[in-house]
Amino acid sequence: MMGNLDELRRRARQQRDTRERSSSPRIVVGTATCGRSAGAMETLQTLRDHTRQAGIDCAIFEVGCLGLCYAEPVVSIVRPPWPMICYGGITPEVARTLVDRVVRDGDPAVDWALGSVGEGRVEGIPRLFETPVFRGQVRRTLRNCGFLDPGQIDHYLAHGGYSGLARALDMTPGEVLDELKQSGLRGKGGAGFPTWRKWQFARDAHSTPKYVIGNASEGDPGVYHNKLLLESDPHGFLEGMLIAGYAVGAEEGYIYCPASYPLAMARLRTALRQMEQCGLLGEKILGSSFSFHLQIKAGAGAYVCGEETALIECIEGKRGVPRLRPPFPPVSGLWAGPTVVNNVETLAAVALVLHQGASWFAGVGTETNRGTKVLCLSGNVKRSGVIEVPLGTPLRQIVEGIGGGPASGKRLKAVHCGGPGGGCLPPSCLDAPVDHDSLLPLGASLGSGGVVVLDEGNCLVDLAHNALEFAYRESCGQCVPCRLGTKQMFEVSRDIIEGRGQPGDLDLLRELAEGMRLGSLCGHGQTASNPLLSVIRYFRDEFEAHVSKTGCPVGVCGREPHPAGRSEPSGAR
Repeated sequence: MMGNLDELRRRARQQRDTRERSSSPRIVVGTATCGRSAGAMETLQTLRDHTRQAGIDCAIFEVGCLGLCYAEPVVSIVRPPWPMICYGGITPEVARTLVDRVVRDGDPAVDWALGSVGEGRVEGIPRLFETPVFRGQVRRTLRNCGFLDPGQIDHYLAHGGYSGLARALDMTPGEVLDELKQSGLRGKGGAGFPTWRKWQFARDAHSTPKYVIGNASEGDPGVYHNKLLLESDPHGFLEGMLIAGYAVGAEEGYIYCPASYPLAMARLRTALRQMEQCGLLGEKILGSSFSFHLQIKAGAGAYVCGEETALIECIEGKRGVPRLRPPFPPVSGLWAGPTVVNNVETLAAVALVLHQGASWFAGVGTETNRGTKVLCLSGNVKRSGVIEVPLGTPLRQIVEGIGGGPASGKRLKAVHCGGPGGGCLPPSCLDAPVDHDSLLPLGASLGSGGVVVLDEGNCLVDLAHNALEFAYRESCGQCVPCRLGTKQMFEVSRDIIEGRGQPGDLDLLRELAEGMRLGSLCGHGQTASNPLLSVIRYFRDEFEAHVSKTGCPVGVCGREPHPAGRSEPSGAR
């Protein structure tokens, strides 16, 4: 079975070496969604038009996202004998001048340079991975993002792609599970459940057929790393899905991808077509006895559909609402068959474990939190974007070291970790390790990987209110504690920020939160009050100021009263 893969990789590496040995310059443009939002497609077209009109001989490629959202559009140029130089903020207006200076005139354009990648140095330009934004990172899952063309399977193969699958096919399913167990890999979707154990439940289940579902849904505000991975390195995720299918005994898989991710879906379809052409998908993969088929299911985008049982309902053509558990999906999931559901980042990590080995994977992180975590760093921070750090990295290193601290120049006030089910932490908690276990006692969570930086100009009562409104609007309404609890908590918090708060409101909110935590059917209702509770815990004086006649200490919340009574917000269910 390795013969087919060896030949595919030999041809891919030959093409890569031909490109890299060429004396002609190469220009690569990051055209993932974040780059496109900043004008990358216009920059790409300008580069193509200008090089053609100016008679400049160079190849131009599209790649995924480096994660430097604050510096988009990002353009990288290789002009032998220089290494690759990455440039930030390259608008169409700047693109012409950049090409003239770098490619035509031999000027490295230090003023726009972010850093260099590869052997050799250029005076005045630092190595990219030695700059502050990358210095604290360990890029494993993101290793290919921003460097490989996601539309070309040859680029992935030339860099060792599908070696993990080939190794898995030379092992028994039990040996694959043992490798995952030794790696310490835990699910990256928020709960942190050991991946091998979930797969073992499905493997041991007697009923058939079995299924694997790749969950690309991410409804948390400010979280988009699943999308980035699919747009930048889809084969890393797909290789993990194949390994999962082999390990649990499944021959069919589904990719649940929000319809609001058109670029990710397009690149997935291209990747699946290329895999079939290469014998990496379908019947008797790589000449083995293992067969696996994949389909893409477009999701409508409701937040609750990221919950695994609601997602399964959607694939079955039903309304996306959570199921009562047990039974859990690894025992009875899609069409009552044993089903493994993992998110994109988890499955991409699986491919790395099988490629590099369990001990390599476990070489970073902590004793109980092995490996790395991809995070989305946003809010009032100088260097926003998608980063990857070892689990256990102090929050301070992420916010101040990688992110550069508040962009406004004001003092840091809080860091919100874990999305709608997470919490706000004050500066006194910045030395806390970021992992699945350490943040929970502090009132926050790792969640799906959102880190939002807030400065003194932010009102945390307003943030808690917005989080409650999100929870209310996104409640599926199936269970009473969540359906009524989110509504009541939203209305009480609205009264507080609009100047109608009452002395007993904080106690009422805490009582409602406890009832929702104990009685809600799924994690949405169980954690919906966490942002509020963390603000009450660490910033109670700000809440009390809103309830008193003092009002909002930072002047964010208005005092214009709503009509009397606590009624539904506009557009709510």
